[in-house]
Amino acid sequence: MAEYEAPIPGMSLTETPQNRPYERPPQIVDVEEAIQMHVARLSDKTEDMIDGLEMGLDVETLTKGLLRSAVAEGIHTLDVAILIAPAIHEYIKTTAQSMQVDFEEGFENEQEVKDRREVIRTSKLMHAANKIPREDLLESSKNGDDKMESKEEETINESLTEGPLSSGGFMTRPSKEMM
Repeated sequence: MAEYEAPIPGMSLTETPQNRPYERPPQIVDVEEAIQMHVARLSDKTEDMIDGLEMGLDVETLTKGLLRSAVAEGIHTLDVAILIAPAIHEYIKTTAQSMQVDFEEGFENEQEVKDRREVIRTSKLMHAANKIPREDLLESSKNGDDKMESKEEETINESLTEGPLSSGGFMTRPSKEMM
């Protein structure tokens, strides 16, 4: 019989309270002091930071990793990490630029995000209407198919005018005619 190594539910309640670093009061509570501590740490490990960026790690991921580990170690709280994240991000970015390192910042292009949301929204409408298979819709959106776009518009208009919403809304009980 195999032994399970996962913790038993409720096991954390049997340990001594404040045994973990994140269960104790943080070492740093001041935002400026936390920024100074992280900048000092990063300046000591500049080579490691640059190596990570050169290997493809983006600045956003690096920043989040540093701040999460500091929270887990009990250095500062999560709210302090959220407040200092832009300053740490900017420090890493400025250091990489001064050393002429190519790097990704990690933020998505706003237009790409809007386009992706629009494709998902349209896909859900089509899928709900069961008029156009979801796979066809996603494939056509990648290829920029104009014929599919006109079909999408027709189907959306049909589903909005012929569906259950045209009879009075979601909470309206269906009449005997609708059944």
